Amino acid sequence: MIDVKIPALGESISGGILSKWHVKDGDTVTRGQPIFELETDKITSEGQAESAGRISLKVAAGAEVTIGQLVATLDETAAASAAPVAAPAAPAGAPAAAPDAPKNDTLSPAARRVATENKVDPATVAGTGKGGRVTKGDLLAAPPISAPVPGAPTGGAVSAPAAVPAPAARPAATGERSTRSKMSPLRKRIAERLVAAQHNAAILTTFNEVDMSAVMELRKKFQDDFVKRHGIKLGFMSFFVKAAVQALKTVPALNAQIEGDELVQNHYYDIGVAVGTERGLMVPVVRDCDQLSFAGVEKGIGELSKKARDGKIKIEDLQGGVFTISNGGIYGSMLSTPILNPPQSGILGLHNIQERAVVKDGQIVIRPIMYLALSYDHRVVDGKEAVTFLVNLKQSIEDPARLLFAL
Repeated sequence: MIDVKIPALGESISGGILSKWHVKDGDTVTRGQPIFELETDKITSEGQAESAGRISLKVAAGAEVTIGQLVATLDETAAASAAPVAAPAAPAGAPAAAPDAPKNDTLSPAARRVATENKVDPATVAGTGKGGRVTKGDLLAAPPISAPVPGAPTGGAVSAPAAVPAPAARPAATGERSTRSKMSPLRKRIAERLVAAQHNAAILTTFNEVDMSAVMELRKKFQDDFVKRHGIKLGFMSFFVKAAVQALKTVPALNAQIEGDELVQNHYYDIGVAVGTERGLMVPVVRDCDQLSFAGVEKGIGELSKKARDGKIKIEDLQGGVFTISNGGIYGSMLSTPILNPPQSGILGLHNIQERAVVKDGQIVIRPIMYLALSYDHRVVDGKEAVTFLVNLKQSIEDPARLLFAL
């Protein structure tokens, strides 16, 4: 018998909520199979079976658990006995066996309620759902088991058919006006950090706009070759990450942070990229972006984003960033004021690209324009430095050749 315990995820994590079981009590699992999801105040992690066997659950989904707590056991001896035994071949000419009738344990709660109220035996109903499953609609359309079969012989004197009781009247379904649920540890932690950022930093936001024509033209020109060579698309984020690194080198104040009564100046460029997931916003960090190529940045963002959305992100993937980029434009945002990701001193907000009328060389022309928003900690960064940062970043995006020569 093997004990299934909550694994250690990091020094700062003492427990969390076992938010979901991927298996049911008594199921036979294989080695390495995901069996549960653990949600903490920092990450969501999957627990995997250490061995094949029959699992016995000791904790219900939604329960609070601690690191090292026993949540299930695995019976290894049951794995071998669970191997399917081949059914004996049917004799020649024997009729094929009829498929199993639907069982009550495959019904949804709504379908089971209809079967009870309408006095319908689900085993007698042909299912139209996925895999032949009996649905609520199938049961509503089926006759009650007490009703006579139309056209069937009576075998004697004709008598009046038995009265079929009308289904009991049910109240019309109404949606609840509100529901309550406990905040997940991750959502609670996000809320705490956002409030702390507002209370502990002097946050100010400055704006600018950038013409995306040059970047869009480069992507169009080199996209096919880039994909063939690197196996990943060339996106906008790699341009902004590289431009942000160049701007941070120009304005080091935005690469500094306050710790107690000390000002810490960072000399590396680990950039956080905000990722929206079903569980909340996460900011995985792409390391040493100044040393990465465009392809390296794109691959780093792609891999970390997938891990975050799949619930496989690790605590070390979220730590140590010096600056954050948040792209609200993918959701259609025109303009926003992003909140700092403590203890960082700056965060860049990107927004959607819209064709707008602008003046170029005295002429009104149409250009793809994006609004930029830089929120910064005014205790560390002066207004002049924030504006200089945005102008430098704008110049790099509007003339990407500057990124090659560190202008």
